[in-house]
Amino acid sequence: MPTYHPDASDTPPTPNPPPARHSTPSRRSQRALLLALSATAVAATLVTAPARPAHAEPAPRTSAAPALTWRPCAPSTGPADLECATLPVPLDHADPNGPQISLAVTRLRSERPAARRGTLLLIPGGPGGSGVRHLAQKGAALRKEMAGAYDIVSFDPRGVGGSTSTSCVLEPDDRHLVSLRSWPGPDGDIAENAARSRRIADGCGRHGGAVLRSLSTANEVRDIDRFRQALGERKLSAWGVSYGTYVGAVYAQKYPQHTDRWVLDSAGDPDPARVERGWLANTAVGVEDRFPDFARWGADPARDEEGLRLAQRPTDVRPLFLALAAKLDREPKESTTPGVPLTGNRLRLALQIALQDDDLFPEPARLVRAAQDPAAKPVLPAALAGPLPDRDAAVTMAVICNDVRWPGSVSTYRRAVAEDRVRHPLTAGMPVNVTPCAFWKDRPAEEPTRITAEGPSNILMVQNLRDPNTPYAGALKMRAALADRARLVTVDHGGHGVYLANGNPCADRTVNTFLTEGRRPDADITCGD
Repeated sequence: MPTYHPDASDTPPTPNPPPARHSTPSRRSQRALLLALSATAVAATLVTAPARPAHAEPAPRTSAAPALTWRPCAPSTGPADLECATLPVPLDHADPNGPQISLAVTRLRSERPAARRGTLLLIPGGPGGSGVRHLAQKGAALRKEMAGAYDIVSFDPRGVGGSTSTSCVLEPDDRHLVSLRSWPGPDGDIAENAARSRRIADGCGRHGGAVLRSLSTANEVRDIDRFRQALGERKLSAWGVSYGTYVGAVYAQKYPQHTDRWVLDSAGDPDPARVERGWLANTAVGVEDRFPDFARWGADPARDEEGLRLAQRPTDVRPLFLALAAKLDREPKESTTPGVPLTGNRLRLALQIALQDDDLFPEPARLVRAAQDPAAKPVLPAALAGPLPDRDAAVTMAVICNDVRWPGSVSTYRRAVAEDRVRHPLTAGMPVNVTPCAFWKDRPAEEPTRITAEGPSNILMVQNLRDPNTPYAGALKMRAALADRARLVTVDHGGHGVYLANGNPCADRTVNTFLTEGRRPDADITCGD
């Protein structure tokens, strides 16, 4: 989710400085929080929904895209020549001359104009991720790898960061990440989850207005094409990460003629009957795939000198963790954050977030050790300690609820949670629990796009083998849907995010070669750790 927020003007705030590769835990936590809601709130049972026919987006009624007025907006550290602008887009693309909202857009121009071949778009994750922030963080490293081949651009999707936003006016308790993730009660009861989900849906229905109803993948894709027109580009290249891979895949389906070199990094299952519902349900499997990496780390003798060794053997870490979480369900422990105790669900959530990156492993380990020490007060990571800003909670909920219909029966979720808690105890039924989407006030304005093999063969997928957020099995579904349009680079690594994220030279080199030279592997390949 976004970790900065704009002032009252239409000028996007100065992005925070980009983190170094070996950054401090607090900055790694900020990155994790941005990714933490990349597939939030979902149900378990399959609902059959008709898919949009597999064809490109018809030419809409349009007004001319306005010229962009760029201004300097350099962060305190990082690219000194970063530029920002404001892009007006229709609130409703079917009414291009009607009410307009604004998007915060950003650009890092090629420093070698003679080598420039086009524009590379960074598509942020989420829903709710800030592209302005992402470019500020990754721009210097990406510019170095691209060697002047591109102007690099990104944007804050509607509802995010410096773009037009909305609010559901939710109480702080309903905006904690552990609440938005809808973790069941200690015995698997979901009555409190259902009551909270109704409150959130009611608040969004009363206060969100037309902007909230417009937050969807389909509109983000149309906004991207408006951005392309404003840039004066016939085609874009792109690097989409996490939820951004789905946005990128939908763009490539609707506007194939405007795609150049397309990178999808850490993709989920594009099943048009489920989309976000399926993504979160799949995280139960993703956490199981990834946990052995954490267990090996937690049993490594090197942890002794850090005071973070959890067990003598990796096989002992899982039962220790599950038993401690169950104890905290019964007896929450006071933390250093007043009024916010360490509960079993907060411990589970801390683990789920930390599994995104090896550098975050110490955070749940510290919580485990503090919970075991009768004299210690756990120090909660920022993602667990306080509520999200209301606007961030709103955009996260709105996109997933506006994209596809969800089951409305609480008993359906109750049965799914009971089954999933047995199969996947590390996530305790959360991935299939009830969410505000079950009680959402508005039906989706359109059906989800079906991703197909129709279109140019210009897509490169990169995927970690043990990704807790977008599990490998889901990425294989995206690969199958795209068929010969794509090549897949499988990386024998754990965590969420591949390119310029986990330091794998083979994967980084393959992406660089594709973006700068247009060469992809002839077939799917595997890169070792």
